[in-house]
Amino acid sequence: MPDEPTMLSRTFKHFFQSEKAGGVLLMLFTLASLLLANSSFGPAYQSLWRIPVAGLSLEHWVNDGLMAVFFLFIGLELERELFVGELSSFKSALLPMFAAIGGIALPALIHYGLNAGTPTEAGAGIPMATDIAFALAALALLGRRVPAALKIFLTALAVMDDLGAIVVIGLFYTERVALGYLLAALGVFGLLVLLNRVRRVMALLPYLLGGALMWWLMLKSGVHATLAGVMLAFAIPFSAQAEDEHSPSHRLEHRLHQPVAFVILPIFALANTALALGPQWQAGLLTANSLGIIGGLVLGKPLGIGLASLAVVRLGWCRLPPDLGWRHIVGAGMLGGIGFTMSIFVTNLAFAGQAPFIDASKIAVLLASVAAGALGCLWLRMATHE
Repeated sequence: MPDEPTMLSRTFKHFFQSEKAGGVLLMLFTLASLLLANSSFGPAYQSLWRIPVAGLSLEHWVNDGLMAVFFLFIGLELERELFVGELSSFKSALLPMFAAIGGIALPALIHYGLNAGTPTEAGAGIPMATDIAFALAALALLGRRVPAALKIFLTALAVMDDLGAIVVIGLFYTERVALGYLLAALGVFGLLVLLNRVRRVMALLPYLLGGALMWWLMLKSGVHATLAGVMLAFAIPFSAQAEDEHSPSHRLEHRLHQPVAFVILPIFALANTALALGPQWQAGLLTANSLGIIGGLVLGKPLGIGLASLAVVRLGWCRLPPDLGWRHIVGAGMLGGIGFTMSIFVTNLAFAGQAPFIDASKIAVLLASVAAGALGCLWLRMATHE
């Protein structure tokens, strides 16, 4: 008999191990960045990310360029989950789907309620996202104490959460649109889909070259360029066989695991947590914006996820997976409050060009994510047994 009640596929095991290790590395790079920014090397370190390269700063290249690869990886994960993973069955998908909706809506409402009509109103999207790498790394600290079904539920929840964040970015954080460039980008996407669906081209190179062109056109259009990564993921040929390692989508996702976990996200952490803490930085935590972010992630996430899950189960639309109890759902909701990567990414969009708001929001995200992770681990440790 297997040690764990719920069998994990080889793909999911690889994914979980990669995200776990990547989450630990992300923590270390974040700490190193904060220490550097607040040392005697701080001014030089912060200036490093503002160095212009080919018309964009290094920070801009990280956030618009490297993160497009991250979004490509997210899109490939989402495609796999929708077709052969936990989200492929409508009934199985209902619980994490509604849990994600609750975990997106309530944090946004908390922030909006505190900031409506103010210059920080645009930050309502910041506490909506869950950082899958950090959340799984926190869950991994508990080892065999937690059931395998909880790992699967949290992964499916975080993937749906990322989809919600992608939709929010596309709808609410695009200020102006150059229609010609946008139509050209959509045209490239259409050609890539034809290569897949009609011509059945299975080589990756044409898709990657088309994706690069689509990224540039999206960048010029005013729509955030990282969305090109998600679009490219759904244009690449995908196999409906769960363990088919030969489909272009599966091969690319496999190749991107380690670069995303061990290169792209750590560089993102370095570029976006170079925060010099001023003498009055604690006072910034009492602003409506910071309180909305902290309240949204620490309180809104577990309440939204827990209440939405309870509602759909009570309505009879779905059931809790085997081996999971409500104590596990509450713990997953707490870990869902670890925002980090996506929350910081949305911060840069919400307050573009407004450094004081960006820095204060990032500090709030970091503190809230640490609190959510600690509370989630403590809760699950007390609520479960070996």
